[in-house]
Amino acid sequence: MPELPEVETTRSGLAPWLEGQRIARIVVRVPKLRWPVPPDFARRLPGATVAALDRRAKWLLLRTDRGTALLHLGMTGSFRVLREDRPPAVHDHLDIVTGDGVTVRFNDPRRFGSVLWTEDDPALHPLIAPLGPEPLGDDFTAGHLQRRSRKRSISIKPHIMNARIVVGVGNIYASEALFRARIHPARAAGRVALPRLEALVAAIREVLAASIRDGGTTLRDFYNGEGQPGYFSQRLRVYDRAGLPCVECGTPLKQLVLGQRSSYYCPKCQR
Repeated sequence: MPELPEVETTRSGLAPWLEGQRIARIVVRVPKLRWPVPPDFARRLPGATVAALDRRAKWLLLRTDRGTALLHLGMTGSFRVLREDRPPAVHDHLDIVTGDGVTVRFNDPRRFGSVLWTEDDPALHPLIAPLGPEPLGDDFTAGHLQRRSRKRSISIKPHIMNARIVVGVGNIYASEALFRARIHPARAAGRVALPRLEALVAAIREVLAASIRDGGTTLRDFYNGEGQPGYFSQRLRVYDRAGLPCVECGTPLKQLVLGQRSSYYCPKCQR
């Protein structure tokens, strides 16, 4: 599943091709993804000018002078920038064609992605309003984590993966950040002291920033807007490495399931 770094990589790759452009045409080939595509979506956008392509959590916000398209990659979605006419492939569900003749094409084999529309402030949309702070923003602090984890027995890993606590910390990055902060993924969130939460916040920022620099993590089918894979998978220290030696101490890494997700950790380094 594309996580925050993959979505941010997609945003930064698409923005130069969309921002400031007039939308000439919208092609909707599949009327229902995770939710139905607004039936008048293809009629609303032509003639509109793209003011900005922003990101909130794992949503791409295509802001125009008529409203905002809310785009989500779902499990297997990706965008491609096409500078020449090309016939659509089997899972190419949506085209955004600019006045310059560039096509931004959305492909989603499993159809869990989303294309929605609002003329209101997208921050107030019911799918966005409940979300927690951005992990790379100023509102995400150890104090915030401590307040939201006080007296909670839930394990720290599913706690930081809860988008109402903090957005964008998916399974890969949660495992990697907890390893760098030397915190066992099953430790109760309410029993992690403030100094360790400060280390965890720093580790989350470090891991996400590094992944964005590397263009995301390619484990199955993530590609950026130019059709290139991400390379952060080459830097993973614990994720999907059960049985291999810890890069810090040499102890074989272990795997456990928390919140129905596989977690990877070092039994010696992480307490």
